[in-house]
Amino acid sequence: MAVPKKKVSKARRDKRRSSNSKLEEPTLELCKCGEYKLRGRVCPKCGAYNNTVIVEPEASK
Repeated sequence: MAVPKKKVSKARRDKRRSSNSKLEEPTLELCKCGEYKLRGRVCPKCGAYNNTVIVEPEASK
């Protein structure tokens, strides 16, 4: 059975574990109206999804 020769310090162990906790930027794509929107979501400006109007856009205040 493999046994480590020396104890791994807490700092070294935690550095190795920290690489999985980074944040990623959300994926944005351009809508047909020219507004950026989250991928897989209805556009908040024009209410379109996959170039089809799904929801009527809210009236601007």
